[in-house]
Amino acid sequence: MRLHIIGICGTFMGSLALLARELGHEVSGSDANVYPPMSTQLAEAGITLMEGYQAANLSGSIDLVVVGNALSRGNPEVEALLNSGMRYTSGAQWLADYVLPGRKVIAVAGTHGKTTTASLLAWLLESAGLKPGFLIGGVPRNFGVSARLGDENAPFVVEADEYDTAFFDKRSKFVHYRPTIAVLNNLEFDHADIFPDLAAIERQFHHLVRIVPSQGHLLVADQQPALERVLKMGAWSPVAYFGADANSQWQLRLERADASRFQVLYLGEQGEEDGVVEWALTGEHNARNALAALAAARLCGVNLVRACAALARFKTPRRRQEVRGEVNGIQVIDDFAHHPTAIAATLQGLRAATTKGRLLAVIEPRSNTMRLGALRERLNDSVADADAVFWFQPAGVAWSMESLVETQGERAALFNDIDALVEAVVTQASPLDRIVVMSNGGFEGVHERLLDALTAREQSK
Repeated sequence: MRLHIIGICGTFMGSLALLARELGHEVSGSDANVYPPMSTQLAEAGITLMEGYQAANLSGSIDLVVVGNALSRGNPEVEALLNSGMRYTSGAQWLADYVLPGRKVIAVAGTHGKTTTASLLAWLLESAGLKPGFLIGGVPRNFGVSARLGDENAPFVVEADEYDTAFFDKRSKFVHYRPTIAVLNNLEFDHADIFPDLAAIERQFHHLVRIVPSQGHLLVADQQPALERVLKMGAWSPVAYFGADANSQWQLRLERADASRFQVLYLGEQGEEDGVVEWALTGEHNARNALAALAAARLCGVNLVRACAALARFKTPRRRQEVRGEVNGIQVIDDFAHHPTAIAATLQGLRAATTKGRLLAVIEPRSNTMRLGALRERLNDSVADADAVFWFQPAGVAWSMESLVETQGERAALFNDIDALVEAVVTQASPLDRIVVMSNGGFEGVHERLLDALTAREQSK
């Protein structure tokens, strides 16, 4: 079969393309935004990439067109598709039809931490020799790819996104997956471009809960009011809670302030089990992600103590607190933080782990929610742990960021020119500082620009 994927460089659609290629299909795809790491792994897989959307991309013998959820009516390639009469489907539906049947599906859902938790779980299953399949909205560095089929008898881990499916299917993507195990990490308002309020997202999460079988499992984060409201709508599967609550079946106990070492306690039907994790990640949010992954792995028969030990060998996914380079003791860190809560969690974790030097935050509010300004009143508090904040205002932001920067005083500055931003950051950076770049897009290659500018500064001394 020949597949053509419109919007192929999105994290979900790119991962889907890798699975289709592994199944033996001929795959091509088009996108307006082609940048690493997705473009790199697609090219390495032998997938033909076409820059830009146009009717000519649909030429030749194509058996099925898969349409990404970022595409809408008026797009020239979408219009050509509809006029052609070709068969088409959504990415989530293709996954449900061609990959997931017969598999034990574990869906990792939540506003934050999906990529990291799904990567952690895939690694725990891999470490136990289960050879899982997975589709993750990022590139887990323990695997080097964002998706693979794995052993057909092994679990399949899927990052379960609540975003809508396609312009012709407005349900959340995760309702297509029919998981045996659903992990509900957290829930708060996001995706302001498609959801009017939090209640609308809660309803979609309940659609997910409704399709988990009675012999399946729901793993739910404690101390999450929105998730409690979801469960009150009805739950038909066993529910196990994880977090810091003393009544939860899975409990987290930090042994270090930066969460680089913590204890895990499982209160199971067969008695109490515990383990200790000591790893390279920081931040309580990442420890909670690990707890969720450990709970899901335990349901797949993975030994808890061995799983805890395996986390010491876990590498963060690309763009999740990923150290991109270091020059003269100054680190440049890439993080996908796309929401005020995610920004705050990232900075809190790095602050606790930064005993010397300063924390310089470089932030592009690029997600649809942030562009619309739906959560702008929370951005000021989200950067409380940064010593200096460099805000970049991308094109298309529907609100003025000037008032936000003014409230933060001298430690904050606003830029709309990438070169000026890089110069300002490099001028202020000193040895032992950490520069953490936060955006859910390519950010005009600012990471490499910063490293190049830091290197040039050192060479000129």
